Parts: sequence; C-alpha cells; structure tokens
Amino acid sequence: MAVGNSGMERNMGEWTKEALRQRLCQASFAMDDVLLYLDTHPEDQEALSYYHYVVGLRDEAMDAWQRQYGPLMVDAVQSTDRWTWITEKWPWEGEV
Repeated sequence: MAVGNSGMERNMGEWTKEALRQRLCQASFAMDDVLLYLDTHPEDQEALSYYHYVVGLRDEAMDAWQRQYGPLMVDAVQSTDRWTWITEKWPWEGEV
C-alpha cells in the first residue's frame, strides 16, 4: 500500500511538473482507497495511520504544486490584487 520512497516526499520543491502531478495522483488515489476500506473497517488502527500518512503526502504535494505552478483548486487562490485562478492553460489544452 505504500505510495512512495521514504524521504522523497520532503524534496518536492525539486520535482518536475510531471513527477509532482504523478505524486498528487498517487497520493489522492491511495487516500480514496484507504477511505473506502475504513468505511467497512473503522476500527483498523493501521489503516487509520496509513490514511493520515497519505493525507500528509497529498498535502505536501499540493503545497509544492501551488508554490511552483499556482493554485490547483479554486479555494487555494491567494491573490489580493487580481483573480489568478485561470492564468495558464487547462491540463487538457497542453503545456504552455
């Protein structure tokens, strides 16, 4: 059930855009997967610990993405002087 190599998640600021996108997808999938398991096994402490671990990985990846490439979700827009939600191409439009 592991999502990545130990220690690698701490250096996300050095990752390429594609590697960071892949980490986000992996951590999000793992989070959704363990949530489904916890729905039927709410007393499983190991699964609950794993959930907290992958949430941390996903949060770190989201933070790294937003620092490097801008907001990934609309509620992450932090600009005060102008709206910066759609300043780059959408993922399906290809890279800039």
